[in-house]
Amino acid sequence: MTYRTKIVSFLKNFGQSILSLSFNLLGLLTGTVLALNQNVFSYAPWILPLFPSILSIRGAIGGIFCAQMGTALHVGTISPKFRKNTAQFYHLFHSVVVLTFISSITAGFTFYLFNSLILRVANIDSIAIMIVVISTMGFSILFITPIALLISIIAFKKGLDPDVITYPIISTIADVIVMLCYVLMLNLYFSMDSQSHYVLLLIDLLFLTISMFYLSKDLHAPYFIKTIREFLITLGLISVIMNITGMILTEIMGVVGNQPQIFVIYPALMTTIGGLGSIIGSTATTKLALGSMTSSFSSIKEHLTEILSTWISSLILFIVFPSVIFIFEVIDLQVFRQLVLQLLFANILAASIMIIISFGVAIATYKRGWDPDNFVIPIESSIADAVTTTALLIVMSIVI
Repeated sequence: MTYRTKIVSFLKNFGQSILSLSFNLLGLLTGTVLALNQNVFSYAPWILPLFPSILSIRGAIGGIFCAQMGTALHVGTISPKFRKNTAQFYHLFHSVVVLTFISSITAGFTFYLFNSLILRVANIDSIAIMIVVISTMGFSILFITPIALLISIIAFKKGLDPDVITYPIISTIADVIVMLCYVLMLNLYFSMDSQSHYVLLLIDLLFLTISMFYLSKDLHAPYFIKTIREFLITLGLISVIMNITGMILTEIMGVVGNQPQIFVIYPALMTTIGGLGSIIGSTATTKLALGSMTSSFSSIKEHLTEILSTWISSLILFIVFPSVIFIFEVIDLQVFRQLVLQLLFANILAASIMIIISFGVAIATYKRGWDPDNFVIPIESSIADAVTTTALLIVMSIVI
């Protein structure tokens, strides 16, 4: 590849990265909803630390769909159309529904065990947690998956790279949807109206019924079973990471106190680092599938164009986020300067870790004969939430 070709490739990837990651500005809407509904998080001690778990489930499952769609559109096993698609598309859609239900139960159960047995937190209501998690994910999937499909097809037809565009955009939109669904389900559950509980139970029952139907329908489809089996390998790891993230988030709130700007930017920061990891990982898996890159970690030097362009895009956005809330006078100039400095350090720490993890997972899973698309985004998105949250805690504890 000539120097000029590298520059052109860098600018093309940078343009698409900044375009897709810019949608993380919508993450400020998620954060605003979070900040404005702090009273909801006072209903029970488990509500706030459960929030990252909800987002991580969404990220992991949505990641499978987006990664599989990106690679499949490139190699032609899924068609860029909405109706009468290939069998692989419908098996992918069904597996996403089933995995969302399984992950919801797993997340609720492990969250309860982690907090009640390990951290010994009192007043942890296992029934409430299960009902809220399942209903939140079951209701939100009605909106998220069709939007993800729409973005993938539009990006592909416009000549854009779905590996770069789809997940960063849908992850932010999904965060807004999940946040709204989570607040809605919490308000329904803690409502004094007993009929609200029946609504939640009905949502859970419908979600269970549809999942069981898809499972029985595609039980002997190799692609469906492979997707389910390979994701379940990572589910235990993801569940542990989700609970650690929730614990760290609680610690951050203790460090910064009741500062609304932290609530406002927190979801956007997580989705940006997750988006960075998804772009690097997804573009790597496509190169591996097309045979344009060797399955060795040393081939990361062949991926520097995607890495550097995406990292620079994320750094720009880590400056833009506090700038937006400064413009709207949420914070004063002194706090703004300190926050920008903290976020830049947090980005350098979190992004450098995620680059290594995303690329490493793609190479490692491919070499084992697994489908990297079933591992890269689910693992990196959940780790990205924990890494971003930890980086924030470290930086905010040190950078005064």
